[in-house]
Amino acid sequence: MKQQEREKPFSSVLDELFNDEQVSIPLLYRLSDLADEPFGEFAQRWPAVADERRRVIARHLVDICEENYVVDFSRVFIFCFGDASPAVRVAALDGIWDESNMRLVSPVIELMQTDPSVEVRAAAAAALSHYVLMAEWGQIPRTVSPRIVAALLAEYDRAETAVSVKRAALEALGAANHPRVVEMIEDAYEGDDFDMTLSAVFAMGSSADERWLPIVLREMSNPSPEMRVEAVRAAGSIGNTEALPILARLAADEDFEVAYAVVEALGQMGGELAHKMLTRMAEDDDFARLHDAVDEALEEMDWLGGEFDLMDMMSDDTDDIEDDDWVVEE
Repeated sequence: MKQQEREKPFSSVLDELFNDEQVSIPLLYRLSDLADEPFGEFAQRWPAVADERRRVIARHLVDICEENYVVDFSRVFIFCFGDASPAVRVAALDGIWDESNMRLVSPVIELMQTDPSVEVRAAAAAALSHYVLMAEWGQIPRTVSPRIVAALLAEYDRAETAVSVKRAALEALGAANHPRVVEMIEDAYEGDDFDMTLSAVFAMGSSADERWLPIVLREMSNPSPEMRVEAVRAAGSIGNTEALPILARLAADEDFEVAYAVVEALGQMGGELAHKMLTRMAEDDDFARLHDAVDEALEEMDWLGGEFDLMDMMSDDTDDIEDDDWVVEE
């Protein structure tokens, strides 16, 4: 942010953000870490802003916080839980994707249970998944998890719950250490609803449980690009190197989303071999469409140290990956 933008009176910042033809991205950073006085002015003026403008601003804030880990728009997002526009409420829930503030659990559960918008209820269920993961990883007290899991299970079990909300609840429950989860994933996977099957595969990845590996490996060759994407992501989350030969093949998948998911999965799995695969892709013009994503994955792996515990898990099966696996047939 330029000095001029940092020194601009907050009232003028809001005038421009709310009224100018284009939303100034640099000025949006002034909404980070709001103290009481500027937040009070923001809260007083925000409801009078046009619905579409509020949606655009909220969505820009989500985009910024996904790329910048220093900014903190949480006060704005929490305020927007009560926005009149469902699209703004969805954006606000998307914006707390990395929050660890446990005081948000209650309002998010309430949104999942009572909001009149199906989209908001689904976004709330998805937002709870982060808390389930953090509890399982020990990043927040595990005592928080039972209440969240109970709320998600209750929402999933309600006959009138919309499929999109059920999907989000199942995906959030994937990481939970609860005796019902395995059966729920199996039932959803074997059911007739393709969307629920997709979410079941997502939940398999969230669980990081190798019991699901045979299914995930099989679905990586599914004719549906949507399923291949979910299976690739699940393989990355599970982290077993048996998936590497298939990932090598799918890096050249005709569907860009599948190939992009391969890059993300390799970056998530880590290890010497995954790093080597990404390096080859970075040097191969056949993968030019993925080079930006590959560079980002390599930078993150190098930043984390380049050597990962998964190297110790490598089996002889990884020897099957030869240079020929990277030949893209014309």
